[in-house]
Amino acid sequence: MAALHDWLQRAIDQPDVLHWHTWSALTPGPSLVVMGAVHGNETCGAHALAHALDDLAQGRLQLQRGRLTLVPVANPLAFKQNTREGERNLNRSFVPRPDPQDYEDRVIRQLAPLLAAHDALLDLHSFHTPGQPFAMVGPRNNSGAREPFVRAAEEMALARSLGVDLIVEGWLEVYDRAARARGETPDEVGIGTNEYMRSQGGYAVTIECGEHGDPQAVAVAEQAFHGALALLGLADVSAPPRFAGPAARLRDVVLRESPGDTLVRHWRSFDAVQAGQPIAQRDSGEVLRAPYDGLVLFPYPESEVGQELYYLAEPGG
Repeated sequence: MAALHDWLQRAIDQPDVLHWHTWSALTPGPSLVVMGAVHGNETCGAHALAHALDDLAQGRLQLQRGRLTLVPVANPLAFKQNTREGERNLNRSFVPRPDPQDYEDRVIRQLAPLLAAHDALLDLHSFHTPGQPFAMVGPRNNSGAREPFVRAAEEMALARSLGVDLIVEGWLEVYDRAARARGETPDEVGIGTNEYMRSQGGYAVTIECGEHGDPQAVAVAEQAFHGALALLGLADVSAPPRFAGPAARLRDVVLRESPGDTLVRHWRSFDAVQAGQPIAQRDSGEVLRAPYDGLVLFPYPESEVGQELYYLAEPGG
């Protein structure tokens, strides 16, 4: 195995220390924070940002205005373990606590004020089954109690700038259904980096760059980073093609109820299904069929009981 970049090796050697770099141009402009390895086994963002750190340090990339912060490894313990979580999922309850109870709580205590000090967040992730890269945005503008928001247009513009041809909206509303099905109260559960960023007046996009471990996912992450820089006018870089098509909308989630629940085939995210088509089968023999023409998202054949087996989305219209 090739030696890790110094920045990434440092995260493994010092999991109790968070490392980031911030550049501030003398010309005013927007502020962007970019994070990798919120989930420790999703390493494409960490590698992409390590390359970006080199480019900035060597002058191959120069900040022209505004402020830029790169966090190559947001969850060093999980990264060291090559696991999704350190002690728990950092991206399902990203809420600062006055009395941190676990490793991720201590990480959040440091990262939360960093996020709040920026206008926009780009969070670089990957997924566990084959599929096309895609971006995720949050709610449309609303004044509701759960996730009020007024920057949907800026957020969608950021998602469209990242060089991917698939966008999904409406994450938290559907995740709340999964939480209720597990008997949880959808309050702090489901709040991740993006939701926290919006709660602080900013906006945020997650990009799922490809399958874990796929070298091409690093290239997707690097392209997304350059797309964000170009959109915000932070640096003189080539922008990837802008996606102008419609966004799909999450509608439903199905949980694994038994270890014997199975998917009927090796689904990939964004595989199309027709109403009535079998998607999964319960251990009891019950066949779970698509209730409408839609798209399978986040199929997870190894999910734990009580966790998401798959999501369904409506195609963009």
